[in-house]
Amino acid sequence: MDLIKSLLDFLLHLDRYLDLWANEYGMLLYAILFLIVFTETGLIVMPLLPGDSLLFAAGALAARDTNELSVGVIIPLLIVAALLGDNVNYFVGRTLGNQIKMRERILFFKREYIFETEKFYAKYGGRTVIMARFIPIVRTIAPFVAGAGSMIYSTFIRNCILGAILWVTSITLVGYFLGNLEVVQKNFEFVVFGIVGISLLPILFEVVKKRFA
Repeated sequence: MDLIKSLLDFLLHLDRYLDLWANEYGMLLYAILFLIVFTETGLIVMPLLPGDSLLFAAGALAARDTNELSVGVIIPLLIVAALLGDNVNYFVGRTLGNQIKMRERILFFKREYIFETEKFYAKYGGRTVIMARFIPIVRTIAPFVAGAGSMIYSTFIRNCILGAILWVTSITLVGYFLGNLEVVQKNFEFVVFGIVGISLLPILFEVVKKRFA
């Protein structure tokens, strides 16, 4: 229970934590940001890390006059972190894909997930990887399932690169230009809820569409 409370506090007050880490660790903050983004995208068991809100908060911190972070460093660094994480996830999925198909379930993965995802990828193509990048939890699972579902690597990496560039650049720059507005700073918790809510809209849309289909 304490762990959940700590995680929730971290998610809702990312701006304060980043500011604290910047003062305490200095340049090592870049490494911390890199590890968080890599872990969220690269480790299938860690889908709840704050990718979107972290990028927003990092962009806001970079906009300050204190020069604690540079947006020119953050963006390419975290694009690389996202790409490395996706590739780790993809090849783990490719390695374990056949084992999942031969069994009913491994951990929280069911065999039907792979078959359904293969159909989805066949219908919408590699752009699914780009769309998944903007959806929490899904962006962690999608590369794994792409590998497990035997998506051709050239298709995966092409869309993976484009998705990582769009995701990191867009959200970081939004934070850079809007994060230091007084109304945002005073209501950062609501901003986080807003970011999460907007990113979950595609999932809610699909659930509603399937329910009324």
